[in-house]
Formats: sequence, C-alpha cells, structure tokens
Amino acid sequence: MPLVPAETRCQRAIHRWAPAGVARSASVCESTTDEPEKTIRKGVAYGDSGVRWTGGFWPLVPAGLGHLLTDLRNVVLGAALSRPATSDPVSRDRFDRMITSNTDSTADLIQDLLREQHPDLAELPIREVDGGWGNQMWRLGDDLAVRIQRMDTDPAQLLKEGRWLPLLAPCLPLPIPVPVRYGTPSPRCPKWWTVVTWVPGLPLDHASITRGEDAADTLATFLKALHVVAPADGPVDTTGHGAHPRDSRGGFAHFLASLDTDTIGANAADIRAVWDDAAAAPAWHGPPVWVHGDLHPANVVTANGTLAGVIDFGALFIGDPAADLAAAWVVLPEGAAARFLTSYPDLDEATFRRARGHAVLKSLFLLLMGQNGDRGLPGGKPAWGPAGRAALHRVLDAC
Repeated sequence: MPLVPAETRCQRAIHRWAPAGVARSASVCESTTDEPEKTIRKGVAYGDSGVRWTGGFWPLVPAGLGHLLTDLRNVVLGAALSRPATSDPVSRDRFDRMITSNTDSTADLIQDLLREQHPDLAELPIREVDGGWGNQMWRLGDDLAVRIQRMDTDPAQLLKEGRWLPLLAPCLPLPIPVPVRYGTPSPRCPKWWTVVTWVPGLPLDHASITRGEDAADTLATFLKALHVVAPADGPVDTTGHGAHPRDSRGGFAHFLASLDTDTIGANAADIRAVWDDAAAAPAWHGPPVWVHGDLHPANVVTANGTLAGVIDFGALFIGDPAADLAAAWVVLPEGAAARFLTSYPDLDEATFRRARGHAVLKSLFLLLMGQNGDRGLPGGKPAWGPAGRAALHRVLDAC
C-alpha cells in the first residue's frame, strides 16, 4: 500500500470524536531534522479542559476530568514509568503471573460502560474482534474500537499510550490506534479503558504477507520514521521488552526449558549460539529513540498482502531500537529480512546481533504461547505456535 502522511487522518479522528467540552482544533507532531538539536515539537491545548502541559501531550478527556489526569500523570507517568526494568525482565515468576491472571470482559459490559461514560457512542454497533495477549478489542462503528486490558488494573500503559500516540501518529507513515476517549474505573469494571481509532486490516497472526519486498520496504520506512531521537521525558522501558539480551538470560532459559523437546528438535545448540552472541554484543550507545517494543504477528495489521498498520503500543519506550529490528525475522516472510536490513539506515553490527537475540527470544515466546494454547491453558494462543516456529526458522537460517 502507498505510504502516506498520517497527520490528516489523525487530526480528522481526533476532531470528530472529541467529546463535548473539548475544543476541536489540535495539531500534534514531532519532526526531526538531520540535526537532533533541531527537533521540533508542536504543542497542543484543548480549550477549557485543562489538558495542557509543557513538553508533552495528554489525550482528549471530558471537561472537568483534567485535574484527575494531572494527578495520574504525576503519579503514574512520573513514578511508575520511571521505574527501571528489572534485572531479569522476563523472569519465570512474572511470566506465570501474567498468563494466570487473564480476566475477560463481555460485550454487554462494554456497551453499558459506554452508556455510562460516553453515551454519544453507546448506540454505535459493537462486536468483539481478536485482540492481543494482554487486551480485548471491540469494533465500535466503522472508525473506532474499544480496548481494555485483560490482566490487570494498572493504567500505566494505557495512560502512556494516551500521552504519546497522538504525538507520534502524525509523524508515522502507517496508521496506529490513537486514543480519543478514556473510560475510568467504575463499580462494574475496575479497569481503565480507551476508545481508539480503528486500524483497518487483519492482524498478521490471522493473515499472511504475500508481497514480501513491499512489506520489507514498508516496515523499514515505518521504523525509520519511528526511530528518531526521543524527548528526554519519554517513557522508560518498564516491561523489559528492550532489555539487552544479557539482562534477559532468565527469561530465555525459562522459555527454552518450558517448550517440548520435539518443538525445539535439533535446533537447541543453534538457538543458544545466537542468544550467546547477542548477549555478548556491545550495548546501544546512541541517543534514546522511540521504540514500539513488541512487534510480532498479532501487533501488525495487513491488507492486500503487505503491512498496513501497527497496533498495541503498550510496551512503547525510548532506548535501543534492536527490539524492533527483530521484526525482520519475526514479522516478515522468508527471504524478506535481507531487503529490510539493507533498507533500514545505518544498521551497525552490534545492533544486528542484539536484534537477532531479540528475534530468538520473541520466537520462543510465540512458540510457548502456542503450546499453552494447544493445551488449553489461560492466555494461550494456538495460532502463535506456527508463527513462532516460522520466525525461529528464519532467524536461524540467517546465521
């Protein structure tokens, strides 16, 4: 698909779905020249809603709620998002807690929540669509979706997306889900939730890429636009998705040990070799850049045989781009990684080595989630097993 600037689309969605009491004139973007010190940010203000801060954007909220989000910004974004990643960010205990705390909501509940908090949206048609591992999704009318976390009530990731995605969307060549409304916790639902713009297409875990070269060029163009020098107050990596492979040895060992022997087969030695090489690679010494952090088949959208959008920015952070570059093997089909790596600018050897390690770790994660799905375990995704197997094959073939 042709890559087009997203600013008009983003602004149109924000203006159309701004709730009552919020001014409908906003422009948000951050553009970067060849000189990092000349990065330009366009600020935003929303009338009398009180959602204006120096150096950052806050999402659209109903009038009168701005003071609450100001407090949450100070508490959640100032404290929770400043916590450093743990020394072993994908440890066994953390992973096991996440897959056993899955709690789904129902369409009736979501419609009731809309009636209570956003009644002007409550009559739009609603239907559940496949969400990711951590979130449920409902299509809301033609242009929107409701997104709610499955597994916890911590609003940090949701609020992070609300702060930064409206800023990033106009600068990216593919559509991303932009939050346009918030849902707050209530007696019926203890979680925060969002109404976001709908990204058309099918997630890759339910589709396939048939135009590999186009997809490689599209992914390289998207990541080039995303991986620009980030502001100093950007979100740190609290999930561990971007940790250096040497700091994720426990997670790697857990994933590898949890998989059936026949799933790994004769590849165990090659898997360890790629991982050890990544763990030995020098760390990122460039300036922190924007990183999606969780690119895999469920978090990219396809149409017409190629990439058409990117979703689920819950892991968004600033730092080392290597985690995103793992998508060369995890997302792209056989034979497309070489074209992507050639198209992506200024890829150094150390970053390439770390990216391969991230690709191995993500492949093992996909395989384990597929295995759990085949066994009927909470959080399991049967379709992810074949995706993980194919990704692992691609990254090992690249060695």
